[in-house]
Formats: sequence, structure tokens, C-alpha cells
Amino acid sequence: MNVVFDFNLSWYVLFFAFLMSWAVLTVARRKHQGRKEVKEQVYLAFAGMFALVLMEFFAVSTNLWHYTPGDWPVILWPTYVAAILFGYQLLRSIEGLLRRPVFASRV
Repeated sequence: MNVVFDFNLSWYVLFFAFLMSWAVLTVARRKHQGRKEVKEQVYLAFAGMFALVLMEFFAVSTNLWHYTPGDWPVILWPTYVAAILFGYQLLRSIEGLLRRPVFASRV
């Protein structure tokens, strides 16, 4: 069990930074979210993970990088999911800012 959770502290910082950033943006944008957006996030997370698994498979099989036995960072995968979810919220937040009218209409 030690092998699974014994990572450099930086991995935990990275994971929780993405996770907390996603949570903050989710709460900030909650009035614009509905069930449809929750589904979009889940689909994006699965699609992103599939793309990242393919990337890892390609990189390892072509010796682009490798993992030494016993030193494979399992926390990499949850960090990928948190980064994907954060990226989704960040893009939706920017999209919302860009759609706001520049000048408020005067009545």
C-alpha cells in the first residue's frame, strides 16, 4: 500500500491545485450550470482520459518516456482528470466573459 500513496509532495500540490481551481470555478459559475453541463463535464473527463491513455501508450511504446518499475506515479491519472475538469470550467468562464456586452445599455 505504501507504493501507491508514496509520492513526492509536488504531485499532491498539483492534483489539489487543479481540483480546488475546478471547484472554485464550478461554484462561481453555478448559476449558469444545469444537468446538461454536468453531463458535458463527465463526458469531457472520460474523453480526455481516453486521449491521455492513448498518449501515454504511444509515448511509452515509442520510448518517448518510460516509467521505472516501482516508480510509476499513479497519481498522474487523477491529476489528469482534475486538470481536464479545471480546463473545462476555465474555458466556459472565459466564454461567459466574452459573451457579456462591453458597454451596458442606457435606459
